[in-house]
Amino acid sequence: MHLVILSNPSSWYRRDLERAASERGHRVTGLPFEGLIAHVAAGRSSVAGRSEELADVDAVIVRTMPPGSLEQVVFRMNLLAELENRGVQVLNSAKSIECAVDKYLTTARLASVGLSVPETIVCETAEAALAAFEQLRRDVVVKPLFGSEGRGILRVSDPDLALRTFRTLERLQAVLYVQEFIPHEGYDVRVMVLDGRVLAGMRRRNPHDFRTNVARQAQAESVELTDCECEWAVRAAAAVGARLAGIDLLYDRSGKGYVIEANGVPGWQALRRVTGCDVAGAVIDSLERSRSLSRERKT
Repeated sequence: MHLVILSNPSSWYRRDLERAASERGHRVTGLPFEGLIAHVAAGRSSVAGRSEELADVDAVIVRTMPPGSLEQVVFRMNLLAELENRGVQVLNSAKSIECAVDKYLTTARLASVGLSVPETIVCETAEAALAAFEQLRRDVVVKPLFGSEGRGILRVSDPDLALRTFRTLERLQAVLYVQEFIPHEGYDVRVMVLDGRVLAGMRRRNPHDFRTNVARQAQAESVELTDCECEWAVRAAAAVGARLAGIDLLYDRSGKGYVIEANGVPGWQALRRVTGCDVAGAVIDSLERSRSLSRERKT
């Protein structure tokens, strides 16, 4: 197979995927999203990276979604969709990435399939956000609609700070995503799902910060997942349409569980370190199986 990885040049995940692909005899090309070019002419439309026509490759693996304007993000998603229309495997698909990067849409999809999520109010004005602050018992987590690794997430429990925070976000023309704070014991559970099955899970513990991301210095440790946790994770991945997903579960102090995130471009460096699970190898195996099935259908 010829695989393209859309990633940063220095990405650890790119190197891990290249390692797994080369062990199986596949060719890999790494490209940045910003380097993709669309060419539309009479009777044809193409997507290229450098001088390479991407419709000729077997699969594209999305390992980054760099910041950009609305135009740039929409253009990138349209490029992925065009490749899918041309028969290229894209992991994850454009529609699933669009859902997973949008915290409002993800939360709504999770709730729609009956999964427990923290009570959340999303709005555009400071006035509505202040009303949400009161409704959610004056202890909330404010999150950027798009974002990962815990960046830009604030816990707000002071009315004056809430007013300043919401007014600032309103002036920046941001969407205000206001979610009830779930008191917890300083850890969450990350579950890695691929093709509707659980690969592995880990506990991320951070006694010094309510954010339990490894990027926020949380300590990862292996954990034996329960049947219930596996079921929640598989249902959550399906809800956002992701073949590969990192699902985050959080328990309050009474033991009630919540699904708090479905990551469509999940990291697995810490997961591999504590569990030994070769996620990159599993991804390449999945792409191989899908290509074989596609060829069988055509014959």
